[in-house]
Amino acid sequence: MVDQEKIKAAVKLLLEGIGEDINREGLRETPDRIARMYEEICGGMDEDAQEHLSKVFTVEKNELVLEKDIVFYSLCEHHMMPFYGKAHVAYIPDGKVVGLSKLARTVEVYAKRLQIQEQMTGQIADAIMRYLAPQGVMVLVEAEHMCMTMRGVKKPGSKTVSIAARGVFQDNQLLQNQVFQMIRS
Repeated sequence: MVDQEKIKAAVKLLLEGIGEDINREGLRETPDRIARMYEEICGGMDEDAQEHLSKVFTVEKNELVLEKDIVFYSLCEHHMMPFYGKAHVAYIPDGKVVGLSKLARTVEVYAKRLQIQEQMTGQIADAIMRYLAPQGVMVLVEAEHMCMTMRGVKKPGSKTVSIAARGVFQDNQLLQNQVFQMIRS
């Protein structure tokens, strides 16, 4: 649960720490705005992916499903700066599929936390395995990190790609390549 009062106090201290006047017209409401923003962008901390992955539908054939180009925004836990990009989620059902929007909602649950990309990728895959129980899942996340763009090495446009493969995808290069091909098409 987000404590808005603590966030407001921290923002005031931060503004003072960088030499700003917290009573300046443009900054007077900034602590309140930032508190509301953090409630929104860190809202996944209070969510459980099970809520989204529990509504399933029976299927006769267990054929590969891919939801690609799921746009997400997250905050790096190291610098509290944004990283954003696309997630691609593939799975092979075991008699049950989930509504496609539920895959995007699952990505959001984990993206809306202070996070590192590698961990988020694995959490998405693990949640799908745990709550949907498919034969296997593969999650590929590609993102640009503002901590690499705005500060430090300053390399805008560089992307980080992380992959998590579970179940039948884990050691099956043919299945993995099929997913890569589908993502590129």
